[in-house]
Amino acid sequence: MRITVDRERCCGAGMCALTAPEVFDQSEDDGRVLVLDPVPPPEHEAAVRRTAVLCPSGAITLTPPPDLARTSDKVFGPGTA
Repeated sequence: MRITVDRERCCGAGMCALTAPEVFDQSEDDGRVLVLDPVPPPEHEAAVRRTAVLCPSGAITLTPPPDLARTSDKVFGPGTA
């Protein structure tokens, strides 16, 4: 999976950094999301999917790898790919 974020949309709630600290952090300057690993290893994927659901501003987007593009709704859920 690939992670993209909309920093302009981010409200700095920090759910991402709390849920998946290996993958997300918050900027010391403005508190908004920072992606530490845009292509996280498989062991972090469940936590990353939770962050996309928990993000109050919807700033986190997950994209499946190309080989899973056809089955993205099964893997990521509708509307998250």
